[in-house]
Amino acid sequence: MKVNYPSLVRFFRQQSLYLAVSAVGGAIFWAIGQPINPATILVYSLCIGNLLTPATDRLNFLYRQRPFPFNWLVFVPVLLLLTVPIYVISSTVVWLIAPPTPQSLSHLLTTGWKFPFLVTIVFGMLSFLYHTTKERLERRNVELQQSVELGTARLEMQEQELERAREIQQSLLPSEIPQLPGFEVAGAWQPALSVSGDYYDVFRLGDHRLGICIADVVGKGVSAALLMANVQAAVRAFASDSESPARVCGKVNSLLHENIATGKFVTFFYGILDGEARTFQYCNAGHLYPILVSAGSVHMLEQGGAVLGVFPSWKYEDSVIELRAGDRLLLFTDGITEASDAHGQEFEETSIATFAKANAGLSASELNRRLLAEVTAFCGTQFRDDATLLVIAVD
Repeated sequence: MKVNYPSLVRFFRQQSLYLAVSAVGGAIFWAIGQPINPATILVYSLCIGNLLTPATDRLNFLYRQRPFPFNWLVFVPVLLLLTVPIYVISSTVVWLIAPPTPQSLSHLLTTGWKFPFLVTIVFGMLSFLYHTTKERLERRNVELQQSVELGTARLEMQEQELERAREIQQSLLPSEIPQLPGFEVAGAWQPALSVSGDYYDVFRLGDHRLGICIADVVGKGVSAALLMANVQAAVRAFASDSESPARVCGKVNSLLHENIATGKFVTFFYGILDGEARTFQYCNAGHLYPILVSAGSVHMLEQGGAVLGVFPSWKYEDSVIELRAGDRLLLFTDGITEASDAHGQEFEETSIATFAKANAGLSASELNRRLLAEVTAFCGTQFRDDATLLVIAVD
């Protein structure tokens, strides 16, 4: 014979409850001075409990699904109707097993109704309140579990969408940087979130010229990434072998001003590297000043104009520098300079200049890699903003 242990445990738990009710009922009658017979009280409580519980379980369809207070308005009349037959049956059992005094069954039914009626009503009320509260909590737990599962599914979907957005954004960056004889150009991109508002690009302008740009959209995340994609598309549309950096900046600025959201702007740096003339013509639209290491000295290219997207009539100007063998030109975003250590100290341009001067003999790719590793170690991999780095090395 197979024993149903959960049902057995439930049965004994119910009997323990009935015994507790009998103890409370007996104490009440003793406190008010009523004569009591412990055996009578015990049998009454066990009979009433074991009769009332299955009866209310079978009739729960009448009231359990109703909202408060309608569930109580239905349950109370049902309980009162059940009280009479339960009293008669339980009193008969008491009369047979443990009558309070020797008496006839009719006499017991006529005079002994107070305790069983009290036990039936109190137990019924407590049982109904317990089951109602339990079911409400269970429903609430199910709802919370469903909400958690739904939220988890949404987060997973958002993560998948952000991962796809990151892949798309990475595909917009140059997969392979074009090079010129006598020069090496290397780039690195480190988003603070899944997607970035930073952008860099290197593209050919004829046989011996490269267009090189770096930009930083205010903010982070998806909105900054979308604006960055627009900037990249605009630069690719306007940049050509015949357009100077200043003219490209002016055209992109006008386009962004017409379409950019309030409070948004872009810092932008665009230059043309000429391999034959060994010059770098550039225009800075509010971006951080690049750092040039030349002949053992460090210089900052401090010429510049306003950020893009704010002043539609701004007149941008070109600047030109000559590049010599051994020179290193570093372009970067504020994710590099504002990277902070555990004490809140920022990396800053001075650290970049010091590092670049000390490692000026490295190739562009190696200098790029080591500097980014230095910044990463400095901030403990906790970048506050998107970080982008471009290095131009002259052989």
